[in-house]
Amino acid sequence: MLRPLACLLATLCLAPAAHASDPATDAWCAALGHRLRSVNADNCRAQAFVAGAERTEGKRALVWRDIAPRTKPLAQAPRVLVIGGIHGDELTSVSIVFRWLDWIGEAEAGKYRWRVIPLANPDGLYQRPPTRANARGVDLNRNFPTPDWNSDAHKYWIERTKRDPRRYPGDAAGSEIETQWLEKQIDDFKPDVIISVHAPYNLLDYDGPAPQPLRFGRLALNRLGVYPGSLGNYGGHYKSVPVVTIELPHASAMPPARDQRAMWDDMLGWMGRNIKAGEKH
Repeated sequence: MLRPLACLLATLCLAPAAHASDPATDAWCAALGHRLRSVNADNCRAQAFVAGAERTEGKRALVWRDIAPRTKPLAQAPRVLVIGGIHGDELTSVSIVFRWLDWIGEAEAGKYRWRVIPLANPDGLYQRPPTRANARGVDLNRNFPTPDWNSDAHKYWIERTKRDPRRYPGDAAGSEIETQWLEKQIDDFKPDVIISVHAPYNLLDYDGPAPQPLRFGRLALNRLGVYPGSLGNYGGHYKSVPVVTIELPHASAMPPARDQRAMWDDMLGWMGRNIKAGEKH
């Protein structure tokens, strides 16, 4: 009973605990706990996740959690959107988001208003073997409706990737349910920064107007360029929201605990220096 009471007193509770017993999120947590050894289903249910009305091609829910600031008034807290699992075969990008949820109650993280999406491509994750693309064979990180999509997305896919099916951008910009849902999340939450987690390139990428991060833990900045339909292009360039892309070293093996912690601490330090609430970049 303590957590609902604390939320009431602070008037900052964004996701009521009642959502934790929602059948859709119960099923989502049970499936994820079965799929990933790093996720405990009961701990997942305690996170007060919310499932939207949308369902993927595979009839799976799309789930998020809002976490209120604890050391700042709501309107003064910068908004951080965390997205894992855009590519379903990057299992660690989901696992590390759950590790961050273990630390998100600490004082430094309490300065921020968080929206956490651990798994943006559930259909890809649950394929055997898991796939980068969604159930319709579309790379969600090439499907965002960037201004250059119509002119360049298919041209890039054909000429630069040689029609690599792992990088198919879709038949049209924003054609996928998952992409449309992520667009709505961005429009609704209005983040001051987006943290997008991937693997396995072992680096940081960055798109956007704020001063770029140079290092999170062992991950050093190595800007990979701008791709038609990518989240970095959509958020960082089109929407002018800083987008940090964390590329973990391995898709199926988590970094050592010390490296995970250093990455988290450096990320919070960079945000503290460079990300302000409602700032027009």
